[in-house]
Amino acid sequence: MPELRFDDRVAVITGAGRGLGRAYALLLASRGAKVVVNDLGVGLQGEGADAGPAEAVVQEIKAAGGEAVACTDSVTTPEGGQAIIDTAIKHFGKIDILVHNAGNVRRGSLKELSYADFENVLDVHLRGGFHVVRPAFPLMCQAGYGRIVLTSSINGLYGNPNVVNYSVAKAGLIGLSNVAAIEGAAEGVKSNIIIPAAVTRMSEGVDTSAFPPMDPDLVAPAVGWLAHESCSVTGEMLISVAGRVARAYSAETEGVYRPSWTIEQIAEQIDAIRNMDQPWHFPPAPTGHLDHLRRSFAMASKG
Repeated sequence: MPELRFDDRVAVITGAGRGLGRAYALLLASRGAKVVVNDLGVGLQGEGADAGPAEAVVQEIKAAGGEAVACTDSVTTPEGGQAIIDTAIKHFGKIDILVHNAGNVRRGSLKELSYADFENVLDVHLRGGFHVVRPAFPLMCQAGYGRIVLTSSINGLYGNPNVVNYSVAKAGLIGLSNVAAIEGAAEGVKSNIIIPAAVTRMSEGVDTSAFPPMDPDLVAPAVGWLAHESCSVTGEMLISVAGRVARAYSAETEGVYRPSWTIEQIAEQIDAIRNMDQPWHFPPAPTGHLDHLRRSFAMASKG
């Protein structure tokens, strides 16, 4: 296969000053993309600000012969999200690729997590995703081309103790990506989720001594493919962990139909209701929600 390149493509990558985002930026730039390296340069919990990380990545890209510009606006506000996309338009004239990778962590049990820490994490991950997708999406639709890659997590799929804020935010981004995929399907815009795992500063406090190699560079190729014009999927989720790349998806059991139910009948039928022998899978794009309804209604019509 010939090398998949990004010549003449413009990519905006949030949280690109360190870790995974830096790996994405360097890879896309090495394949010809012009990159907006967005990073506020905050601490792990979102404190402080430092233009250094974003500028350092820009200098790496330029030293290798690529094109990039730093942006230190915050994803946490609509104005910041608009400014990030405007940076791409101002410097490169368009936006083809949006990778929302910016993140923070504030730990606490469900019993004890403060409302401030809950909102702060949602501001960066979930609202931050919307704040950059909202201004980028109509530009992509107008151009008839776009690739959106949002970052979820196994925490968003399965949950994890002491990070309810993170889990909620990461689950919410799946819904955002699905809607972008559905609404962009007829306009050349594809949206997908990356579910990455890598040892970065976000791993602080986790014992990684027994982990296999999990460098950010192992994740970057999956993001690169999702961001490429040859990407053949939309509304999907790719997992990348320790060299394993896989697809994650939601499914339903076939379930049981009755014209009416009692609590006792649910109890009696729960094993059949949960039986996974014949799963239903409805890809979100283009009409997953309608396919779900049609098939459910068909069971009812058969009685």
